[in-house]
Amino acid sequence: MGRLTGKRALVTAAGQGIGRATALAMASEGAQVFATDVNEAALEGLDGDGIEAFVLDARDTDSVNKGVARAQPDVLFNCAGFVHHGTVLDATDDEWDFAFDLNVRSMFRTIRAALPGMLERGNGSIINMSSACSSIIGAPNRFIYGTTKAAVIGMTKSVAIDYITKGIRCNCICPGTVESPSWHDRVKALGEEVGSYEEALKQFVSRQPMGRVAKAEEIAALVVYLASDESGFTTGQPHVIDGGWSG
Repeated sequence: MGRLTGKRALVTAAGQGIGRATALAMASEGAQVFATDVNEAALEGLDGDGIEAFVLDARDTDSVNKGVARAQPDVLFNCAGFVHHGTVLDATDDEWDFAFDLNVRSMFRTIRAALPGMLERGNGSIINMSSACSSIIGAPNRFIYGTTKAAVIGMTKSVAIDYITKGIRCNCICPGTVESPSWHDRVKALGEEVGSYEEALKQFVSRQPMGRVAKAEEIAALVVYLASDESGFTTGQPHVIDGGWSG
C-alpha cells in the first residue's frame, strides 16, 4: 500500500511541470488522482494508472464547482499560477487583475468548493502553491508575482486556523526556481533582453546556492508528504524548498 492509498486528490495545472509531476507521484503512492488543466492538450498521456484527467478552468467558478463535485477530493493541490516579469512601475492594471485572479482567487474558488465535503468527511489536506518569492524573500522584477504569492501564504494560514479542530489541514509550498516548460519560456524571454539564452540561464542559476534549479519531482515529493497522514501534525505552514536561496 502506498502512502496515499484510499485518498482522492484533485490537482490543478496538472498538464506540465510541478502539477504533472505531482499527479504522477500521488498516483504512484496509491491515490485516485483527478488531474486537471485549462489546456486539454497538456493532459495528454495522464489518463490511466490511478489518474483521471479532465479540463478545469480555475478562473471559472462553475468549472471549479463541477470539477470538485466530480473529484470529491480528500486532498486539494492548488498549483495553477502565472509569473509576471517587472517592477511596480512596469505593472499594468490588467496584469495585476489577471495575476490575482489566477494566483490567488483560483485557490479561493477551489477551497470554497472542496471544504464542505472535507468537513463532512472530517478529514482533508489542502496544499497551495506559493513561492520563496513572496513574504519570505524578494526577487528582482517579480513585483506582481511576489505580491500574489505573499497573499497565498496569508490565505493558507487563515484557512488552517479556521478549521484546525475540524480535521482539515492547510499548508503551502514555497519553492525556489524549478525547471519546467514555463520556466524555460521565462529564460527565453530574458535571453532576448540580455543577448542569449545561455546568458539568461546563467543568471537564473547564479542566484541558486546549490548551483542548479530544482526538479519538479523534488517539489512533488513534498506535496505527497503534505497530502499524506505522515504530516498529520503540520498545518498553516509555508514550507520553503528553495535550495538555500532564502537562507
